[in-house]
Parts: sequence; C-alpha cells; structure tokens
Amino acid sequence: MYNCKRSGAVDIVSGDSPLNKEHRTAFLKSIDSCIGNGQPRVVVDLSRVPLMDSVGLDALLDARDRCQSLGGSFVLAHPNALCCDILRINGIDREINVYDDVVKALGSFAR
Repeated sequence: MYNCKRSGAVDIVSGDSPLNKEHRTAFLKSIDSCIGNGQPRVVVDLSRVPLMDSVGLDALLDARDRCQSLGGSFVLAHPNALCCDILRINGIDREINVYDDVVKALGSFAR
C-alpha cells in the first residue's frame, strides 16, 4: 500500500509493499495524486519498501518523468541496504537523487 502526504510544498509518497509488478499501479496512483497539486515536488520514502524489481525501477523512472514533464522534481529517500544496492547496480542512483533520509530529501528542495 502506498500513500501520499503533504509536508509544506512537498509531497511524500511512502509505502510498505515491494515495488514490483503487483504494486506498480498503486504506487503510480499515489504519484498521480501528488502531481495534481501544481508543480510537483515529490519525495519517495523507501524506508519500509522491502525490495524492488525491474518493474519497480521502471515505475520510479516513470514517476520521475511525470514530475519533470510538469516542471517538478522527484527524489528518493532512505532505501534499505538491498534497495540501495538494486538502485546502484541498475544505475538508477545516477538518474534520480537518493538521500539518506526524508529530512535531507526535503531539504534538497530548499536549494
């Protein structure tokens, strides 16, 4: 299950399900609920996401593209060790900024 909550001018998407084929639609619906709020600024909090697969990685890139197409920004926060390795091995960490925690991710929008 994924949900979106607002923190100032930034939306935080979080969930506790794997980011995979089974949960891709729920994740992207949460993203869509965020980008309806004008110029999107989205942090995806991965702290409780146990793992992700190629479909999940594609969903992250799709979500980033949706945000950027509206002039917004999209970052990731607090992936566990496994998800961090998956992001690094697949080069996603070079395409999407990844922060150690949500506070640092939120702070990235202040620059």
